[in-house]
Amino acid sequence: MTAAGFGARLAAAVAARGPLCAGVDPHPALLRSWGLSVDAAGLERFALTATEALAPRVSVLKPQSAFFEAHGPAGVEVLRRVVELGRQAGALVLLDVKRGDIGSTMAAYTSAYLAGTGPLAADAVTLSPYLGFGSLGEALDTARAEGRGVFVLARTSNPEAAALQNARLADGRTVAQSIVDDAAGRNAGMAPGGDVGVVVGATVPAGELDLTALNGPVLAPGFGAQGATAHDLRRVFGEGLPGVLPASSRDILRYGPDIAALAEAVARAQDSLME
Repeated sequence: MTAAGFGARLAAAVAARGPLCAGVDPHPALLRSWGLSVDAAGLERFALTATEALAPRVSVLKPQSAFFEAHGPAGVEVLRRVVELGRQAGALVLLDVKRGDIGSTMAAYTSAYLAGTGPLAADAVTLSPYLGFGSLGEALDTARAEGRGVFVLARTSNPEAAALQNARLADGRTVAQSIVDDAAGRNAGMAPGGDVGVVVGATVPAGELDLTALNGPVLAPGFGAQGATAHDLRRVFGEGLPGVLPASSRDILRYGPDIAALAEAVARAQDSLME
């Protein structure tokens, strides 16, 4: 893997292509809307077409692993090709796996997604810290050594999240804020930015989290189909959106399978972030 840190690689990609993170989510409903069968053959056509259209145009491509895994070994092979083709097209590939465990199990996830040149080794992954932020230590250390990044779930926008993520610790911070603070601790002193990002939904209420010390990227799902606009992003994260990667999938993918229409949807999303 490259010796350059993930923060530097991400900054360069965003400078060249803008901050949009485009999802590749082969949801059965989307396959059907493209006129495809909900099987491995339909998955392959969908995922490779989407990658061909999106990867040359965005800084970050985010395949959702679960939709590939649902099709067994054939689906995982398609995911491997998406990772490979996305990177060949110049995008950073953020594999959305949301893994989180302890000990040897976390080590195995780290080996699969963050180490060396394995078939599913991506530029970055999403991780869940809800077995304790410390349980992610091996993944965080390996990512840094390999020039890769991680995005740790902090404050997600699904309705079920608030009860846990906004729960108060003994020191008065919310669980979500403690995760942001732990990520900030890992990023302290890194320039031009750290390799430990957080996931904060674009539709969460403004002011819930203090991100000022993070020194790392923020993945903001919910832009587009889930209702968040560029105005909402600025309300939640501030003007200029420093370090924020707005993530959109369905709002772009619904224009397939026509590659030109997908490319135009990307351009519209990117333009809206500049308004």
